[in-house]
Formats: sequence, structure tokens, C-alpha cells
Amino acid sequence: MRPVQAPVLAAVLAGRNVLAVLPTGCGKSLCYQLPAVHKGGLVVVVSPLIALMREQVANLRAMGVPAASLTSANDGAENRRVIDALRRGELRLLYVAPERLVRADTLDLLSAARPWLLAVDEAHCVVEWGHDFRPEYREIPRLTARLPGIQTIALTATADAATRADILAHLFPTLPEVFVAGFDRPNLFLAMAPKNNARRQILDLALRHRGESGIVYCSSRARTGQVVGWLAGAGFEAVPYHAGMEKADRNAAQDRFLREDGVIVCATVAFGMGIDKPDVRFVVHADMPKTIESYWQEIGRAGRDGEPADTLTLYGLDDMVLRRRQIDESQSDDSRKRVERQRLNALVALCESPRCRRQALLAYFGEASEPCGHCDLCRDPPRRVDGTLAARKALSAMARTGERFGAEHLIAVLRGERTKRIVDLAHDRLSTFGVGTEHNATQWRSILRQLAAAGHIAPDIAGFGGLSLAETGRALMRGAIAFEMREDTAPAAPSARRKAKSETPAATGSGHERLLAALKAKRRELAAGAPAYTVFSDRTLIEMTEQAPASHTQMRAIHGVGEVKLARFADFFLAVIDEWRAQG
Repeated sequence: MRPVQAPVLAAVLAGRNVLAVLPTGCGKSLCYQLPAVHKGGLVVVVSPLIALMREQVANLRAMGVPAASLTSANDGAENRRVIDALRRGELRLLYVAPERLVRADTLDLLSAARPWLLAVDEAHCVVEWGHDFRPEYREIPRLTARLPGIQTIALTATADAATRADILAHLFPTLPEVFVAGFDRPNLFLAMAPKNNARRQILDLALRHRGESGIVYCSSRARTGQVVGWLAGAGFEAVPYHAGMEKADRNAAQDRFLREDGVIVCATVAFGMGIDKPDVRFVVHADMPKTIESYWQEIGRAGRDGEPADTLTLYGLDDMVLRRRQIDESQSDDSRKRVERQRLNALVALCESPRCRRQALLAYFGEASEPCGHCDLCRDPPRRVDGTLAARKALSAMARTGERFGAEHLIAVLRGERTKRIVDLAHDRLSTFGVGTEHNATQWRSILRQLAAAGHIAPDIAGFGGLSLAETGRALMRGAIAFEMREDTAPAAPSARRKAKSETPAATGSGHERLLAALKAKRRELAAGAPAYTVFSDRTLIEMTEQAPASHTQMRAIHGVGEVKLARFADFFLAVIDEWRAQG
């Protein structure tokens, strides 16, 4: 059990409601799966995607846990079997989509089955989708009203303060116990770069990972096809995935990605939520993601085995313009649009950060850190210039206007523009009016974004977008500290990541490479069409390769080999190891 899981599990088993924001890859699912096995009875899991349900149910059944999903993807006979098992009290976990959960017939079934825990997985969807795309997320409390006394646990890997507040308001009638663990994933190399030659930039990264699994996220369906063509033309195994494909084709692409080694999936954001393939070695954003939350969620699909993995995000002015237009043209109300604009500004600030990306990223989630040494800006720092004077001008304008105005108003004040609003507010009479004419509006936007990325100013994401001074910003305004900014806002190209000794057993010699290949082949055979890692993870096979166990006792000591899998699979893998040993 990981340290971040222990307090969450303790709270659930003590009967308390919980909101848990835990890092990707730390084992959020265990926080409701273990209580289901330990306490007995039924746990209902609300999950956003059928593919995610299929994967988790397959994993649980492989470990001998009675689990099922009730979905439109099942045929009638399968759903009848699930309902019969539910009525007989045989299930420990039942997975449903929010649309299924709020149906009257489902609520009737659950009222009779009397589940003791409701688990809302990927709970950020309550915010991202619940407003308009999937309003059923907002109806989840109907279940708790029908089942008085049922506990609720909501889990997500990515939620800023505004998102957490929204989840609390819509899922819990009273304040639950809230756990927010560290967001950092130190094994991920973080890199961002302007789009200079996207084809070359993507291929360069893929070439460093030939034979390994990866994901390339694209902004449109057409873009996925374009990137698949680039990769296939360079000899990579690449498949598309987007909502416009036939369901069978999407399932086939996902299954191939999960089962095979070295497949790259080029996808829209329709792909990946809850995908727990542990050995994804790189994630690329061919286009700028929507928000920092989306970015962190999507790159979090890399390196879930804890081994080093690369991330690269490409961005351009066209991405920023497109995203702003999408926000303006959406059907959301004005308050929602304000929040989305501020989230976009925070992402742009991260792209243009002059210093450690991990520091800027974690600061967004309210977490302080030292420079990481494991991002493009730590490895290849851009040239910086003294920006203290410009920063003090901006911060002074912010303070003198009451710390409640957004970037465009502040820039107009700094540049001495007598707009009607500035004159009406008498801001043209301030001492800071017109003190920043040496910079144009675009340069001031970059300076403000860099101040935000450094944590000196704080955008009011949930409010009206006003900028306020952080404590370090006040110190900077007083002249107590200095401020360096990027001379060129384009970040340096990403460096190749450091290879960890545990990343691959290749260093142990070609014989061990041959054994690992044989173990993987046996794993594919035993998986019989299911994701290969449902048998054993790559980490487990690597340990088998390094330790070459010769008995059940030695096999039991390998990471990931529990009693159920020992009984089911040990003899098959011991036979492969014996054959390899005999061949010398």
C-alpha cells in the first residue's frame, strides 16, 4: 500500500465520505476496490467510459474479485446475468455510467441491492462534463437520496481549487473529508516547444522510443490521421482513435494498444481516460491542450510503472486563438466562460514560463517545489534578462487599481491608453498611467504571464479574472527581490531524457533481452485477447528477467505476483525461464 492511499482507505473503512485528489498512477482505484473486498457488500462505481469499465472489470476478475459492468455495450444476455448476480448479492463491485445510474430501473435495482458505498471515479468530469455535455453527472445525488446512509467517495487525479469546490458542491450534501496529495510525477520529463516543424518534432521524439508505446494527442480528427501518416511513413506502428470512428474500430485500436508492445495511438481527447497501461514511455501533444488540468491528466498516462517517460507539448498562436474562440462560442454561461478563459491564460503562462516548468505547474495546484532538474527549462535554460523594472511597473499598476482588474485593463493603464473605462475609473490619474510605453501590448501580456508562472501574481480563476499580488509579488514590488524574464519566449528544444538503470534490462546482456522477449510472448498468449498487463506488468517481467526464479517460493517474491496469479500463471513462466536457462 502506498502512503497516500492509507489515510483515504482508513476514512472510507471508518464510514466517512471522502474527496480524494491523488496523483495519476498512485492507485486511486484501490481506495474503493479494497474496501469492497474487505467489508463485503456492494460498491457501485460511477465511471465515465465503457472502455474504462471493461478494463477494470477484467483486472478484478483476473484477481478473483466478483465484478461486473452494466452498460449499453453488453448484449442483453450479459446484462441479464449481471442483474441476476446483483439480485443474488454475488457482486462486490458494479460499474455503471452516470446515464445508466440515474435511470429509474437502475435506481430500483440498487434500492433492493443496498450498496454501502458509491465511488465516483474521474470526479473532475462532474465539472468538465456536468455543465452541458453530460448533465447526468449533476443528477448523481438522486442515488444518495434514494439510499439514505450510503457513503460516497469521489476520486480524481487533477483538480484545482475551483474544480474541487465544484465537486464538493454537487456531490456531497455536507463537507466530506478531503485529501489532496502531491501532484508531482518526478519520473516524467516535461517539455514544451513552439510548433516549428511539428512533423519533425514528433518524429524526433518517437525515434528515441522506437519499439515502445506512446500516445500523441491531437486537436481534431483530421489531425490524428495526419500524424498517423507521418509515423507510419517512418516505420512506426501507429493507429488513430477518435469519436468519429466506428465503435468496433475504436475498440480494435485500443485493444491493440493495450495488448501489443510498440504501438503509438494518435488520438483526440476521446482516448485515454482511465487507461492504465503501465509502460507508456511518451506522450506528445501535437496541439496545445485545453487546460492545465487536461494537460496533467493526459501526460499522466505516461510512466505509470514509475520508470522514466517523456512528454512534449507543441503549441502555437493558432492553438491559442482557436481555444479562445471555442470558449467564446460555447453555450456556457458567462461565469463559466470567465473560468475557462482564466484556465487558458494559466496554460499559456506555463508554455511561456522562463524557469522550471514543474515549479510553475505545481504552483498552479497550490504546491511549492524547488527547481526539478528534469524539464526542458532546467536542462537548457533560455536566455534571461533583468525584468525587475518592468515587473515593478506591472505590479504597481495592479496594486494602485485595487488588485481586481484583468490583464487587458492593466496593460491599457501601463501603456497610457485613455479608454472610456479608464477615464470613468480615473485610472488615467494614477502615477502608473503610461509608465510602460516601452513595451507593446503583446510584450506586456508575456511579462504578466511570466509573473503568474513565477507565482508573483495570482489570477482569480473562479472569479472575474482579476490579478492580485502574491506575497513574493509584494516583495518584488518593494524592490526586495529581483525578477528575470525570458528574452525570447520560445522555450528551448527538449533534451533527451536520462535513462534510468531500471528502465530496461538491456544492460544485463542479450541473453536477458531474449528471456524478456520470451516472457512477453508468453504473457500475450495467456492474456488471450485481454490487455497483456492484466496477466503481469512490465515491471514484473523485468524482475523475472533479472532474478530468474526457479520455484513458486522464489516467484512469490517477485513484485506483482500475488497468490491468485501465482496459482494461475507461475508454472507457465517458470517453464519459459527453465527453457531459457537450459539454452545457456
